[in-house]
Amino acid sequence: MQDITVEELYKRLQSGENIHVIDVREPWEYEEFNINGKLIPLGSLQGAIDDLDEWKDDEIVVHCRSGQRSAAAKDFMIRQGFKNVRNLLGGMMAWQDLARG
Repeated sequence: MQDITVEELYKRLQSGENIHVIDVREPWEYEEFNINGKLIPLGSLQGAIDDLDEWKDDEIVVHCRSGQRSAAAKDFMIRQGFKNVRNLLGGMMAWQDLARG
């Protein structure tokens, strides 16, 4: 599945579309700024993967600060059988740049 830009995700969330969003940053990063994704730090993803089984065929967007940790999360999830995982390109840094206009 092709990755997703902040512009596309922003528009889809603003339109009320129900998209599974997973934030793989650390809790302190999530507390500073978040877009209401499900917080599962990258280091905890392996232990939490079974809890996400019902999403295996759904579109899931993973994000982090810049896109590197979420790229690793995407690769891991695909190896675990998730079929529609997309990485948010540029992560929260790009999201905040978009919000600043």
